Amino acid sequence: MADEALFLLLHNEMVSGVYKSAEQGEVENGRCITKLENMGFRVGQGLIERFTKDTARFKDELDIMKFICKDFWTTVFKKQIDNLRTNHQGIYVLQDNKFRLLTQMSAGKQYLEHASKYLAFTCGLIRGGLSNLGIKSIVTAEVSSMLCVKFQVMIQKL
Repeated sequence: MADEALFLLLHNEMVSGVYKSAEQGEVENGRCITKLENMGFRVGQGLIERFTKDTARFKDELDIMKFICKDFWTTVFKKQIDNLRTNHQGIYVLQDNKFRLLTQMSAGKQYLEHASKYLAFTCGLIRGGLSNLGIKSIVTAEVSSMLCVKFQVMIQKL
């Protein structure tokens, strides 16, 4: 439980540190979100490398997504993704009904606009993990209510 609290604190400090060190133009242009997403990308690559060293090869794209939703998510966030949906044409929606990185924020609607800051790292985490497994993707996040987050993964065909 202590490592989870440390991860939450580190994540919050990382987000606030990137925004504090940024100039006004960087914040307005979304460069802070890009920095956080790139940090997550690199961490995701490293974690997937470590987590898959003893696993068998994946059969297909869906198997990889199931691995992300079960094993990867459980290791990072201490729970599985609540829902995985796909249109079988390269778009996957991963839904987490109680996303841990937003639990520290208030549930008020006024905080929804700040949620994207706290989701950029995780979008990068997913994209980096998929990249290391040979899947190029675009990952976006949407918050419907304060704790419910939907990550949309669009697979880019080579």
